[in-house]
Amino acid sequence: MIEAVLFDWNNTLVQLTWDDELLVAGHRAALAAVGSTLDADDFTARYRDVVLARATHEDPYADLLRELGVDDVDRFMDAEHELWRPAYAVLGSAQALLDSLRGKGVKTGLVANSWPDPARLLRADAAAFGLADLLDVMVFSEDVGVAKPRPEIFLHALEKLGVEPEDALFVGDRLVNDVQGAAQAGMTTVQALWFNADDTPGIEADFLAFTPMDVLNLVRRLAV
Repeated sequence: MIEAVLFDWNNTLVQLTWDDELLVAGHRAALAAVGSTLDADDFTARYRDVVLARATHEDPYADLLRELGVDDVDRFMDAEHELWRPAYAVLGSAQALLDSLRGKGVKTGLVANSWPDPARLLRADAAAFGLADLLDVMVFSEDVGVAKPRPEIFLHALEKLGVEPEDALFVGDRLVNDVQGAAQAGMTTVQALWFNADDTPGIEADFLAFTPMDVLNLVRRLAV
């Protein structure tokens, strides 16, 4: 019996459409917000070397920004994220999916790595996109001190819901972070294929979901 369905964020409930112009525009707006005299183009060039080339959850984004000469990192991230937010598109059926699950008495949740954006901005996004009230729990790596695929972050969310791992599904697009991590936590895994088709060898989800409706149908099947 499935009591909870937890979801990944990017490329599962939302999709980011990225381009280089957006990256520079975000930096220009953020540098202006903190009153920096750094040149935006030069900053972005250094950002690629310092942040993008070394992207890892082990290096806090705020520390990398300080390395680039940003003092007020919170204001910088706020302005940067505000300009980048329109690049995110919410899964068209996300609200209906979450609402349908909750209507069946199934608890819902979000488990995501909060990098580079801090958890407070991701929570604000969930609210702005109309999803926050449809999620019974939102857990980000910043909250727990560990990132996916570590099983602790999944178990933390389940503990908050009062649900055992064997009674929960995890839905995400990444085979290592989402499928392997959730499986190690003892959850049933579903690879979401509607935005991204990760094909990392050697890892397979318990189930594949080509559309959000597949998740609902799976919950119905496992309830029998």
